[in-house]
Amino acid sequence: MALHVGQRAPNFILTSHLRQTVSLDDYLGKKNVVLAFFPLAWTPI
Repeated sequence: MALHVGQRAPNFILTSHLRQTVSLDDYLGKKNVVLAFFPLAWTPI
């Protein structure tokens, strides 16, 4: 699914490095969120 500039990202839930569940909706209307993707990061390739 491709996103375009200005388009709202779909909600997702992840586990943080502190083993806490974090949802994108947790920040809705409270803070700005920047999503960054690093292909192949933390892999042996």
